[in-house]
Amino acid sequence: MQIMKTVILLHGEVSEDANRDEQDVLVQVDTVSRALTDLRFIPIAVPISLNIAHTIDTLQKIRPVFVFNLVESISGQGSLIHIAPSIMDSLKIPYTGAGTEATFLTSHKVLAKEFLLARGIATPHFLLPGTRQSDPFSAGTYIIKSVWEHASSWLGDESIVFSEDPLRLSHTIAHRQEQLGIACYAEAFIEGREFNLSLLAGHSGPEVLPPAEIIFDDYPPGKYRVVDFRAKWVEDSFEYRHTPRRFDFPVEDDPLLTHLRKIALQCWHIFSLRGYARVDFRVDTSGKPWVLEVNTNPCLSPDGGFYAAVERSGLSFNQAIERIIHDAQKQMNGTTVPQ
Repeated sequence: MQIMKTVILLHGEVSEDANRDEQDVLVQVDTVSRALTDLRFIPIAVPISLNIAHTIDTLQKIRPVFVFNLVESISGQGSLIHIAPSIMDSLKIPYTGAGTEATFLTSHKVLAKEFLLARGIATPHFLLPGTRQSDPFSAGTYIIKSVWEHASSWLGDESIVFSEDPLRLSHTIAHRQEQLGIACYAEAFIEGREFNLSLLAGHSGPEVLPPAEIIFDDYPPGKYRVVDFRAKWVEDSFEYRHTPRRFDFPVEDDPLLTHLRKIALQCWHIFSLRGYARVDFRVDTSGKPWVLEVNTNPCLSPDGGFYAAVERSGLSFNQAIERIIHDAQKQMNGTTVPQ
């Protein structure tokens, strides 16, 4: 008879008045818990807050065989996401997903973009006031984004601006930062198509799951085609109902999809990712791909893009979780650092 082993599902503590995007982690906890139970583990959900000592004490008392890391923020702050893997590293507890270095680099959007550019991967031009910008600056449409936060909780129509010079754009960013209370930067808006490519660890290395495209269905002229907060979370909104995901493509898209797969794998190796990931792209009107974001430990909710890509691949969700666990167990004898 197989002995069932205890696993901790570590996730950010969720307050009663949390936004929908923060509450979604509880859906992930439930989804992954059921998969772990099917796989003969005993899952225990443990929330992490700024009381780090309490989390460390809990981990040491339970002594799990590994931690399934579902932390997307701590006390609502995405800038603290790397603390979770740091704790596991210090305690020498194996855990799923990306390591501390990769988690930090990819969650700081500007650092990630600089990392990509240094390795020849195209990513939209950006401006972070007071520090750095990609050269040269060009007049055009920009999206004011959060440096740290995920889930587009900061993104709406008011975040999209036209600017002709960096000084004026810096003032706009400063104003938006004051409104939101979070660090922001500006990223050039790429007119074109949007793709999400999910990756999953396999026996012979990472596998790119079937590519998905977000369709901006019946968007009226003048409305920017972006996946904002409403498109992700407000179910009765126009944006939510008119941004379906598709996996079927005409044969003429084959060269583009092959190129996207190649870049997604490059991103995996550049950041030394583990377990699973998702790379988000825009493809401009000339057919050039631009990496928007590299997501370590992407959402595992049943309505999320990673879950949909797993189903499309022919794997079951439980099989995907098995692969993620197996990749975590391979890391027990060493750590990987972004290259």
